[in-house]
Amino acid sequence: MQVEHRIKVSAAPEVIFRIYEDVQNWHTWDPDTKVAFLEGPFEVGSRGRLTPTKGNTVPMVLTHAVRDSHFTVESKIPLFRMVFEHELVPEQGLTEVIHRVTFSGPLTIFLGGMLTKQLNSGLPVTLAKLKALAESRSAA
Repeated sequence: MQVEHRIKVSAAPEVIFRIYEDVQNWHTWDPDTKVAFLEGPFEVGSRGRLTPTKGNTVPMVLTHAVRDSHFTVESKIPLFRMVFEHELVPEQGLTEVIHRVTFSGPLTIFLGGMLTKQLNSGLPVTLAKLKALAESRSAA
């Protein structure tokens, strides 16, 4: 099961990626995140935790990262896996930002529908806030 949303931002990929790297401040632009942190640098293998505004704290690990291009964070709980992909695609002076979430595991049958609904309402708000923050930093 997968959910994907996109937005075009008037900021360079580098500006947006700096915002992504500041994990402890994800809550400032992602209203579905209460607290997030990594126990190391923003690189593959770093582990941390994320507490959503609705739900329990989950472990996360950075499984893929290419500076100024994309990164992937994975969270696993028993019988359920969530993969959060973030892509930055340069496009004629803009950057297309793509956030994709994929669910797998036996609990998807129970959690997938509810989480898909939450993500379809939350991701557009998150992307709009990320766009506003990136564009304000680009203008500065």
